[in-house]
Amino acid sequence: MYRSFLEPAMDFDDASVLVTGGTGSFGRRFVRLLLERCRPRRLVVFSRDELKQSEMREALQAVLDADTFRRLRFFIGDVRDRARLELAMREVDYVVHAAALKQVPTAEYNPYECLRTNIGGAENVVWAALRNQVRKVIALSTDKACNPINLYGASKLASDKTFVAANNLSGDLGTRFSVVRYGNVVGSRGSVVPFFRRLAEQRSETVPITDPRMTRFWITLDQGVNFVQSCFALMRGGEIFVPKIPSMRIVELARAMLPWARQEVVGVRPGEKLHEMMISEDDSRSTVDLGDRFVIEPVFAEWERTSFAAEGFPRVPDRFAYASDTNDEWLDGAGLQRLLRETPA
Repeated sequence: MYRSFLEPAMDFDDASVLVTGGTGSFGRRFVRLLLERCRPRRLVVFSRDELKQSEMREALQAVLDADTFRRLRFFIGDVRDRARLELAMREVDYVVHAAALKQVPTAEYNPYECLRTNIGGAENVVWAALRNQVRKVIALSTDKACNPINLYGASKLASDKTFVAANNLSGDLGTRFSVVRYGNVVGSRGSVVPFFRRLAEQRSETVPITDPRMTRFWITLDQGVNFVQSCFALMRGGEIFVPKIPSMRIVELARAMLPWARQEVVGVRPGEKLHEMMISEDDSRSTVDLGDRFVIEPVFAEWERTSFAAEGFPRVPDRFAYASDTNDEWLDGAGLQRLLRETPA
């Protein structure tokens, strides 16, 4: 089943919004769609790459009217720099934290850099949001944070814990923090889809496959953006929101994109799982089913909130786990082609 995840809609009209990692795949799409749907007072793109900011500014200026474009702000900064974050978040109402070091091999080879950005950066975002009395913060996570076996996943798990626990610190400031966790994004930088697309354009006779058994969750950029926007409307603080999305076997993905190519098994890379998981059996004890998504509720909540379970939403079954190989929903070739048509090349 294809889900848009746009409901419930969040009204960002006349609000000030900041996106860390705003020049990444998610950030660019989030900014574009938010400006198409809402009239924010100010939309801040916070990132450390001046070239990407310049390219993004030029691309948006070419398609936006003058009144919409003037609402944009581009801040050079690094989430490792707490003081710069504090300045950037002045008078900001909502924050989307998308900045992270995401490449598994890079994190394994450069562990301290990964920790400084993904864990230290998370702490700095929390601190800056509290200092500026931001209303709501949503941090983007990953399926690799559930039962992690690599440093990237472990660092994002620590980040998730940081944002959930941050609700204990807000007191009468009222700032609320939540997390969104989802799987592979079709067409994002570093994903296998752009790589397979390049091979298809080259009419490659072979396509590398890590392992024939491998499965992954898949979501489009637009679905990811919609999901984050709708979670802003739902969040009470401390939740980890998980969308219900389909799985696909890597061999089927390769066959759908390069049907003529011979598949060559090259082996699983260090730190890579055969299957990804977004909710573990241990998490299931505090997980609620909202219909189009799951919510892992905080196991402790020293702040005022009403649980979804208390409102009558059903808990998931005992020993439930949400994993890509045991998923109830699967993508076939036709379903993948639909997602690809919605994904910019």
